[in-house]
Amino acid sequence: MPEILVQYEAEIWMSIGETFIMVGASIVAAILLGLPVGTLLFLCRKGQVIENRLVFTVLNLLVNIIRSFPFLLLVVFLIPFTRLIIGTAIGTTAAIVPLSIIAIAHYSRLVEQSLLDVPKGVMEAAISMGASVKEIIFKFLYVETRSGLVLGLTTSIISFISYSTIMGVVGGGGIGDFAIRYGYQQFKTDLMIYMIIIMIILVQLIQFIGTTVARKIDKR
Repeated sequence: MPEILVQYEAEIWMSIGETFIMVGASIVAAILLGLPVGTLLFLCRKGQVIENRLVFTVLNLLVNIIRSFPFLLLVVFLIPFTRLIIGTAIGTTAAIVPLSIIAIAHYSRLVEQSLLDVPKGVMEAAISMGASVKEIIFKFLYVETRSGLVLGLTTSIISFISYSTIMGVVGGGGIGDFAIRYGYQQFKTDLMIYMIIIMIILVQLIQFIGTTVARKIDKR
């Protein structure tokens, strides 16, 4: 192991842990809230089973607005809100708030797009069989799009890792923040390069796992 990595070993492991905390919270938010929001966007569209123009318009507008924000500006914009619900706008815990919000918006749009790829015949068959909305969602839509949902989540997780590198602005820490503070700002280019390599390995590993899982569960 290079000497400089040994020198900063404790700090590196801490930064990796902070990245896992922020990204992990984002994944939970994406699944628990982004998945339902994306599903609702699909179901409330014109011609769908619970068509509701008002709900669709409001949700669609919110998702578009959040995704339109440059992430750094979103983090700054949400500082008062973060301080209100967390009690502070600084630190890894506070960083979870803007990351979770962008995670929900990001994944919900990918979920909607995956559901839009479901053949109309599947929906027509579900309705003709008298399936309830809940059954349509869990027994038809999610089953049909499970591979796409996993690939969408994989893409989202990689984006969350990228977003987490910005959280040094609010003291969120993480690998990206470590690379800037200890590598770039202290002119230790080799240390910064090692951090970039760690990020690349992490992203490649996540992509490999996501692609493999998606291929395994795709029965088409």
